[in-house]
Amino acid sequence: MPNTATRKILVTSALPYANGAIHLGHLLEYIQTDIWVRFQKSRGQQCHYVCADDAHGTAIMLRAEQEGISPEALIERVSQEHQEDFARFGVAFDNYYTTHSAENRRFSELIYTRLRDAGHIATREIEQMFDPERGLFLADRFIKGTCPKCRKDGQYGDNCEACGATYTPADLIDPVSTVSGATPEVRSSTHYFFKLPDFADFMQRWINDDRVQPQIRNKLMEWFEDGFNEWDISRDAPYFGFEIPDAPGKYFYVWLDAPIGYLASFQNLCEREGLDFDDYWQPDSDAEVYHFIGKDIVYFHALFWPAMLHGAGFRTPTAVNCHGFVTVDGAKMSKSRGTFVKATTYAEHLNPEYLRYYFAAKLTSGIDDLDLNLDDFAARVNADLVGKVVNIASRCAGFVKKIGGGTLSSHCAEPAMVSRFIAAGDDIAEHYENREFARAMRRVMELADEANTYIAEAEPWVLAKQHGRDQEVLDICSVGINLFRQLMVYLAPVVPAMANEARAFLNLDTLDWASRHQVLTEHAINKFKPLMTRIERSSIDAMLEASKEDLAAEQKLKEAPKGPLVDDPIAEEISFDDFARVDLRIARIARADYVKGADRLLQLTLDIGGETRNVFSGIRSAYAPEALEGRLTIMVANLAPRRMRFGVSEGMVLASADDAGIYLLSPDDGAEPGQRVT
Repeated sequence: MPNTATRKILVTSALPYANGAIHLGHLLEYIQTDIWVRFQKSRGQQCHYVCADDAHGTAIMLRAEQEGISPEALIERVSQEHQEDFARFGVAFDNYYTTHSAENRRFSELIYTRLRDAGHIATREIEQMFDPERGLFLADRFIKGTCPKCRKDGQYGDNCEACGATYTPADLIDPVSTVSGATPEVRSSTHYFFKLPDFADFMQRWINDDRVQPQIRNKLMEWFEDGFNEWDISRDAPYFGFEIPDAPGKYFYVWLDAPIGYLASFQNLCEREGLDFDDYWQPDSDAEVYHFIGKDIVYFHALFWPAMLHGAGFRTPTAVNCHGFVTVDGAKMSKSRGTFVKATTYAEHLNPEYLRYYFAAKLTSGIDDLDLNLDDFAARVNADLVGKVVNIASRCAGFVKKIGGGTLSSHCAEPAMVSRFIAAGDDIAEHYENREFARAMRRVMELADEANTYIAEAEPWVLAKQHGRDQEVLDICSVGINLFRQLMVYLAPVVPAMANEARAFLNLDTLDWASRHQVLTEHAINKFKPLMTRIERSSIDAMLEASKEDLAAEQKLKEAPKGPLVDDPIAEEISFDDFARVDLRIARIARADYVKGADRLLQLTLDIGGETRNVFSGIRSAYAPEALEGRLTIMVANLAPRRMRFGVSEGMVLASADDAGIYLLSPDDGAEPGQRVT
């Protein structure tokens, strides 16, 4: 039970955008946060970790239109994919939610109306680029053209990736909307602004109160000295988000309601578990609130967010902890080189706990970028986890089983050494607390080296061959098992799955931080099983190749003719001769199976009359495999085979889709496999 000294801690990670897959660059943040949270829970703190999908904005709306589904259907699917990826990597949220929720709407409106009523909201006309064909105002990233400085084509509306120049979309030469291809027009509209300058004095005090790392403080002070501007918090319809209460047709900008999603997700957790929301978010709260974010979004989290909270009568974060970016082999992650690796692709080839350990071994409290050097990655995991830590248990367990019948010695033969390992937990805990994970891992591996040296010098395998020395061997190996136990306590926040297997081997109820104080004597252990295997370079290479295949599939999708948007009445016309080339056949689904590693695909074996075809179809969300077998459908039989990561797809089945779901097309009764559809 928590005592009076127990800390109340709320922890968040930045909300992943519900418009794409989780990749290794994202995982750095969630793994870092999860390690810190697991450490706090191991120490007995009342720590809650919440997150959510960032589910609003124009990009979500447009992608849903491209896929022919509702934004709600898109964000629900992506949220499920995100949660599956996080689970694979042991990221254990206490609550994972969405910003498209009743709680988030309520808090967004509450904060806005409190700011408005206190005089912190302004309105004025602004000019923006407008897509006349799609009828929407365009963010800079939805406009491309020729750079006005270096004349490079295909540059975005706010900066040139070729020469680094910054400008406004109106400065672009021959600008086009990436949404429709139309030439944008300049139009004016009323927008709503948060008056950030009203909070200049408060923010200066907040920034100087150790809320951020020194490097981040210096950057914030640069912005402060340059002068704050009012922040545009509105967007015009059409927009997927929450409408501003007193402004029909105006919506909260996604960056307003995204951080409010922290409050909403925690409120949802409070309702489920009976927690008191106000204990954490009132200005006089004694709870701690920590945000873990990337350094690229510090402007929103360390300027706008604290000012909004303060102005609306909520407490501000205890600290905003920033981290750097992930590079691979010293370079920015690259799709063409296969180093832009999705979480799912990694998990198909490598143990996620390898990555958790490697990130921990390199993470500090600073904001420097972290390089995933693939050779060093394999060497360090193999040397540290397999060669040092697991090696201790594997060396000793067999002798305990053979000589002691699986029970450790009745006394500790090296009390001073075991005590030293226990005492080291205080320094290691301080490193964890300060987010100096690399220092913690170095100290753990120093202890592992000491344990291995002790066993190597004692040579129990030599003593076991000498008559009458069995008790010595059992004593040595019992010490080794105790030392291994200490190391697993210290590593449990980093490699929780491995720690759980070690806990089962050690026959213990817990490996929490305090448990290390109990020395194991006359304690029965279970049969040892390998806790972690070595990384093989072939697995890394296979992961990189699979990532290149992911890129090829994405590129094909981009190059394929786009279907009509949801509100388009009809697609572009084709000739009758074009249509006549499509060979539509009746097919019977002889077999249907799930596809390992694919969240949307089913593998179908189709009988088209004396011939079978293998087809992968994205209908898993609508159909269970057993419900499809024996059913007739219609397939495109002369579609060129397509090589996918899971195999070759030899055609396509026809289906329709709307907001309610996916519907496989079926012929009337009497149709036979192989018949041509005319």
